Formats: sequence, structure tokens, C-alpha cells
Amino acid sequence: MRSRWFAITLLCIAAARPASAQHASAATPLSLVMPFENASGEPRVHWLGEASAVLLSDDLNALGAPAIRREHRLRAFARLRIPPVATLSHATVIRAGEVVGASSVVVGSFTLDGDDLTVRARTIRLDTGRLSPELVERGALANLLRIYGRLARRLVPESRVTDEQLEQVYPSLPAFEQYIKGLLAEAPEAQIAFLSQALRLSPAFQRPRIALWEVHTEQGDHDDALAVVREVPASHALGRRARFLGAVSMLHLGQQQAAFETFTALNREVPDPALLNNLGVAQVRRAEPAYPGPSTALGAGGRPVSYFGEAVTMDGSDPDLFFNLGYAYWLERDPQGAIYWLREAVRRNPADDAAHYVLGVALQAAGNAAEAAREKELARRLSSTYAEWEASRPGAKVAPRGLERIKLEIDVPAALRVDAAVVAAEQRDQRAVADFHLEQGRRLFEAGRDEEAIAALRRTIFLAPYESEAHLLLGRLYLRTGRRDQAIEALTIAVWSDPDNVDAKQLLDSVK
Repeated sequence: MRSRWFAITLLCIAAARPASAQHASAATPLSLVMPFENASGEPRVHWLGEASAVLLSDDLNALGAPAIRREHRLRAFARLRIPPVATLSHATVIRAGEVVGASSVVVGSFTLDGDDLTVRARTIRLDTGRLSPELVERGALANLLRIYGRLARRLVPESRVTDEQLEQVYPSLPAFEQYIKGLLAEAPEAQIAFLSQALRLSPAFQRPRIALWEVHTEQGDHDDALAVVREVPASHALGRRARFLGAVSMLHLGQQQAAFETFTALNREVPDPALLNNLGVAQVRRAEPAYPGPSTALGAGGRPVSYFGEAVTMDGSDPDLFFNLGYAYWLERDPQGAIYWLREAVRRNPADDAAHYVLGVALQAAGNAAEAAREKELARRLSSTYAEWEASRPGAKVAPRGLERIKLEIDVPAALRVDAAVVAAEQRDQRAVADFHLEQGRRLFEAGRDEEAIAALRRTIFLAPYESEAHLLLGRLYLRTGRRDQAIEALTIAVWSDPDNVDAKQLLDSVK
């Protein structure tokens, strides 16, 4: 009973978070800096296109004007299938800025004449679509870092950050060039070579070590990843992040106790939802292969659901946190707890195939066969993984192990949590398409074109699984075409999706 009240309390707190987070985001101007165009076509400074975005974003953040970090921009663009290049149309750039939650986008170009660099930049206000007057900065290529510093200061003239403070974020230019080339390189060997050269040129430049951690981790070389971030001094501005990433490497290496202790120490310093989430992951993995029931203690650590639950209270916008909480309840053999939180996960991200599948398994275990079948079918449509999983375990009421999700970023302000903005934008787009198919289904229903109406409503439900009206219309169509069992299933889901749908309740009662 205590765990259920705990769950309900958490949900009430979490449900209030997205609105406040959106309000905070709307009140904080956020910039998206795009790679600059190499207008002179000079091959030797091709790397400067991406470097422009990195430098200017860093400088804006240092001046107190939030700008989206490179890794967030690339991840968002990958989800949107936008190429990370400078030659995008203004319409595409504006759309990208809107999706990631920016209030303005900075675009620009540079030319090189001998060793003389000219940089041009303009800002696009997304609320009005207005393009600012062009800002131009010139200087010798060797003074590249200061050129972009001056440009950033002109974009944020009200900042009180001194020039000396701004220059503290700069490494030497040769080291910075190798660092950017390492980020741009496609082959891991080339990435490692460039980033290692950046460190040889500037040993105190710590960002290449973070980038090397990412390369080694992507390659599965977790020992090398751990070793490289251990070289970042704890007193450095990146020291906390390096300790966090080192603990992530420990998770991959099976060093659960060491990871748990590091995450705990970092969370004592400054609590963070990523830390709480990863503490839960450490506890899940420490419990393998014989996962305990809810009353079993895990050393001095406690239950995974406790950590995931705290993470949800801190950030009610991240679907991964809700998935981990629901998944942990399932692993504790608590189907009702799993159903409760996995429903919240798929509400926040309807395209989450794993959440739909585990929810289906939990519903099946709880005896809700109709809803279970629907959730599993959604999962199979979203990913072929689950059809293969079920084929190897026919009839089993089990979910795959190892689905828990590790967070890789720490201390990200709410205004800079781009993933949440992208998910929200995807949901808005899906909602618009779902509404189109729902209206089409209504018209076809009224015209008596039953099979076409069923097809349109199925498309609606795929995009908006909890659209009660679509399930109600589908139930009526099934009744009209003599498919009573399917009608009962559709009406049952309509009532579950919206308990206030009186028409669905009355029709379901009349059919049963």
C-alpha cells in the first residue's frame, strides 16, 4: 500500500512539472547556432564551418545567453533527418529552431583571403521571422578565437562578463583546430588521432578527453573510456562531468558498486535526475540475474524504483525516466506498478516501442488481454525486435532484460533539454496527422464506407493510441459489420483511454 501511495504522490508532482518547465523555457531566450558557410570555398578552413557553431555557442553560454550545445543539436537534427550542414534554407533552419525550443537562430558565413578572416552573422527571431542586420568581424586567422568572442559580445551586448573571463574558455588555436577535426572525422581511428593530437598540443584542454570518452564508448572500449576521463582534474570545470562519465563506464564494465558510490557522491554535491536515474540502473544491474522482489534489500543502496521515482519528481518531462520506473516495477514482479508508470511513458513518447511492449507484457500478466494485445501490436509495428523476441518465447509473459536506459548527460538546465522539446514537437506533428485521419474516419463512417473508415481510424490509433473517440468509432463500425468481439475490445479501450466517455460506456454496457 505504501508503494502505491508513493507512486500516486510522485505522479501528482511529476504531472505538474511539464507546464512549469515549458514556462521556464519560454521565459529564457535560447539560441541555436548553425554551422557557418565557407563562402570563399577555401579547403584549408573547411573545419571552421562547424567550429563557428561550437565557438559561438560556447561564447554565448559564457556570456550568460543560453545556446544549444553541439551534441544536442546533432541529436535533434538526426531525429528530424536534417543534415548537419551550413547550406540549409532559412525555412529549414527556422523549423529546426522551433522544434528544439529555440527563440532565435544564428546563421552566418566566413571568407578567407590569404590569412585575413571575415566573419558575418545574422540572427533570425523565430517569433517574428525577422532577420537582424548583418554583424561583421574581421581579423587575422591566428586571432580566430578572439574574432568569434567579439562577435558573441555584439550578439549579447548587455552581458557583464569580462573579456578576461571569456578568454578562459579558449584553448590554443592549433589545439582547437585538431579538436574540431576530431569531432568531424568519421572513422574512429581518425577521431582518436585528431583528439589525441589536440591533447599533445594543449594538455590542459579537457574537452578532447570528453570527446575521446564518447569515441571509446561508442566502440565498446570502456576501459579506455574510463582511463581517459580519469585524467580530467576534479577541480576543472569539466571535472564533475568527467566523474559522471567515468561512473557510466563502470556500469558498462560491471563495476556496479564503484559506479553506485560515484553517482551517490555526485548527487550529494548537487542532486540531478540523471544521477538518480543511473543509481537506479546500477541497482537493477547489481540485482541480476536473480532480480529480487520489492521487499528484498540491495545492500545499503535500496530499491531501483526509489531512485527512478526521485528522478521523475525532478524531471517530469523525460520519457526515459518514466520507462525505467515502470520497467523496474515489472522486474520487481509488480504488474500494476509497471502498468501505471509505463502508461505515463507512452503518453510522453507514443513512439517508444520498448515501453509499449513491456506495458503489453504487464497488462497480459494482469489479465487485460485486449489492451495487452494492442500494446504489443504497436511495439511490433514500431520495431521488428519484438516479433523476433516473441518467436523465441511463444506464449511467455516475459519482457527482455537489459532494457533499462542510462543517462549520459548531467547538470543540463531545463531550458537546454532539447530532447524533451523534440519529443513534444514530434507529438504535436503526430497529433495533427492523427486529427486528419480521425476527421477522415468520421466522414467515411457517416458515408457508410465502413472498411475505408476502419483503415483511417486504425491510422489514427497508431499515431494517437489513446484517442478515445477513434476507439469508439471503431467499436461502432465493428458492431455495424457484425464483429462483436472486436467491437468489445475497441470500446473497452475507449473507456480506459477516457473514463468520462459516456457514449463509449453506454455502448459497451449494451453490447456485453
